[in-house]
Amino acid sequence: MATEHDQSGDCPDDLESVEEEETGQEIANRILEFPNVLAAIQSQRNAEMLALLPATVKRRIKALKKIQLEATHIEAKFYKEVHELECKYHKLYVPLYEKRSTIVNGQYEPTDEESQWPSDDEEELPAALKEKIKLEEERERKDPKDEKGVPDFWLTIFRNVGLLAEMVQTHDVPILKHLTDIKIICKEDPMTFTLEFHFSPNEFFSNAVLTKEYEMKCTPEVDDPFSFEGPEIYKCSGCTINWNKGKNVTLKTVKKKQKHKSRGVVRTVTKTVQNDSFFNFFTPPTIPEDTKEEDVDEDLRNLLTTDFEIGHYIRERIIPHAVLFFTGEGCEDEDDFEEEEEEEDDDDEEADSDCKESTKINKDQNCKQQ
Repeated sequence: MATEHDQSGDCPDDLESVEEEETGQEIANRILEFPNVLAAIQSQRNAEMLALLPATVKRRIKALKKIQLEATHIEAKFYKEVHELECKYHKLYVPLYEKRSTIVNGQYEPTDEESQWPSDDEEELPAALKEKIKLEEERERKDPKDEKGVPDFWLTIFRNVGLLAEMVQTHDVPILKHLTDIKIICKEDPMTFTLEFHFSPNEFFSNAVLTKEYEMKCTPEVDDPFSFEGPEIYKCSGCTINWNKGKNVTLKTVKKKQKHKSRGVVRTVTKTVQNDSFFNFFTPPTIPEDTKEEDVDEDLRNLLTTDFEIGHYIRERIIPHAVLFFTGEGCEDEDDFEEEEEEEDDDDEEADSDCKESTKINKDQNCKQQ
């Protein structure tokens, strides 16, 4: 009986011990899910491995690092020359962009020869719709419409590109209808590029051009030279928008009621606060010059990173391929790329049916959470 009692008494303790071990393992697994934790662990292992190497081998590794540093500086020089080449060829693109602008804004009407282009999409349309389009074209040839150029060209691009569409608010639309062109000014030294947003006269602000300048650096960091991966944007500056009275869409007025603690008197306070708008793009957040990298607020860093991505995307993709983003063809390419990124591999081909079903359920749950 005593034996039976001892066994029954030991059981809960054993279960508790197993439970604690499992909980500890779960915590360890969760910690290891963070990339920075894994990186720190791997770095510690590497340091320990290097510390145990013979002195002669350590000496040779230091020599190899000096060679690597020389290669990094050559790489930086290569990227600088690439930027100079980009600036050189940008000058060749400018006349094409200028011609595009004259067509978009109705200053030039392309000839029949210049307008020769196969309309693949129109061939796929239903016969009835094709007939309707044909009649409209004939009617327009006899009685041309006053409308010139390509209406809402840049506004349509903004709406088609997800990255920009998220920034555009309803109150921005009437202003963006006046956007006539976006140009790039490329400089070799210092390594910068400026985005120029050209507007026709409007009731909202007196500026004819709004600018956003991005400064880049192409030099390995002294403290961490091997993190160098090419030119990177590190700073940007906007411009002052001369808003007409009552037309500043980046600000809004809110009213708030306040009650006096002792007298019970209620008053209404009016405050001016920042409003969501695409035009906040021209007043980016800034980091003081003497601020250390590790002292930069994470939210501020994320805001700047997003801003840099938008500026780079406008320069590299939207301006060179504007007509394709207007028609949506450029956006389709981006959608295809994103879908490929979301694909997941299933390596458990040999798992039994129960395990496969469990894995499928877990993946579905993860997708819903994301």
